[in-house]
Amino acid sequence: MLEPISVSMESLNLGTLAPMLIAIAGALGILIIDLIKKDIDKTLYVMLSVLILFVDLGAVLGQKLGDRGFFDVMLVDGLAVLSQIIILFASMLFTPLALTSRRFHEYSYPEFFALFLFMVAGFQFMVATDNLILIFVGLETASLALYTLIALHNRERSFEAAIKYFTMGALAAGFFVMGSMIFYALTGSVELYKIAEVLSVASAANMTIALVGISFMIAALGFKLSMVPFHTWTPDVYEGASAALAGYMSVVPKIAGFVVAMRIFELFIHSDIVWVRDILYAAVVVTMTLANVIALVQHDVKRMLAFSSISHAGFVMAAIMIGTTEANSSLFLYWILFLFTNLGAFAMLWVSRHKASVWGDGRFDHPYEKFSGMIHIMPVGAVVMALFMLSLAGVPPFSLFWGKLSIMAAAIHSDYIVLALIMALNSAIAAYYYLKLIVYMFLKSPSESEGTVYMKNASKPLQTIIGLSVFLTVFAVLAVDPMMEFITAYVQASGF
Repeated sequence: MLEPISVSMESLNLGTLAPMLIAIAGALGILIIDLIKKDIDKTLYVMLSVLILFVDLGAVLGQKLGDRGFFDVMLVDGLAVLSQIIILFASMLFTPLALTSRRFHEYSYPEFFALFLFMVAGFQFMVATDNLILIFVGLETASLALYTLIALHNRERSFEAAIKYFTMGALAAGFFVMGSMIFYALTGSVELYKIAEVLSVASAANMTIALVGISFMIAALGFKLSMVPFHTWTPDVYEGASAALAGYMSVVPKIAGFVVAMRIFELFIHSDIVWVRDILYAAVVVTMTLANVIALVQHDVKRMLAFSSISHAGFVMAAIMIGTTEANSSLFLYWILFLFTNLGAFAMLWVSRHKASVWGDGRFDHPYEKFSGMIHIMPVGAVVMALFMLSLAGVPPFSLFWGKLSIMAAAIHSDYIVLALIMALNSAIAAYYYLKLIVYMFLKSPSESEGTVYMKNASKPLQTIIGLSVFLTVFAVLAVDPMMEFITAYVQASGF
């Protein structure tokens, strides 16, 4: 007969769940407000969402490093805190982009903001645990909300993008579950630290099966991080989503994926399993190079930025492959700097978004021709977009240059000289397609299409977000050293 188990509330340490519960409670609160009173100005929901995210951030910063909770599946370590700061800060920057002067379909629903908060909670669960089951629950919670947010843009291409993302996401989920099942069968645990302990003394036969499991994990996380050859959904999904949501997708889901990848892959890398490191090395080089080459021939700026984000993801995965504290710290630094630059670039596309495609043959919303002669029509807009492109290209002294320099330095210090040279070469290739947009804006004559690059979408909240992004992109050099010290302290506290 089973004995009753007594579990005290104190042992559950529910404080470790506080940040996620705040986001979930906020989402439910928005739905309840809409049930009680209809037709409230949607500005209220934007402000409520930002307030909830701000409180959530406070709960994250108030947690004690090293805590475990809720039957020890929740983990508060440096990686969890750093990644949640990035997730919440990016979400607070994204939410005001709903306040366009021309309201788009999805922002007319309170459900949009509720789903957004559920998605944020899902990403937080992903990064604040080393339990494969909870990682999967967080992954699917966030993904299902994100599929719906894409479809809410309410265009034929948006529905197509949501279905593609759902199909690929379901395949990635299957791979993740299969990999988790293999690890559980081998070790009797779904806790990553226990899996590492068992595999450290595993026999050669067990290690062969473990490599099958890690292959499934590489495929699963490869889909989520847009690693080649699992990247094919990315440009179509970004094109179908609103420019604001595409910018968000290029930053937040990937930092959650990087943290999960770091927790899983570095177990094997630190165990000197050469096969895992070699596969990641090949994936990094192919992802950086192929994405850059394909970006060269794109005719639409949003699709170009989609392939650009794939290349940047490959660049950052190199840090996980290297696996040192310096490399892991550089990963977070890079992604913080990338956050402002890339979200700013997509916000610039968002302020010029129109419900009717009036450029070229209407195939794309943001063809290069749309930005022809922008310096004559909107000089400030042209300069701002040029700053974002120069930063993405890694031109000093703009923000992303310091992120690239940091990862390349980590590669050199770990004797990956060839990898550092490949990174430098890819940065040179990428400069071509970023400079291509600058050439269109500064050196070509304005298009004859009426209303080229007019910005009726450019409300004060959007201008504020873009202005903040510009400031942080230009003056990031002043904060790089303090940020690196702060990040390194948290990474070291996590044992990475």
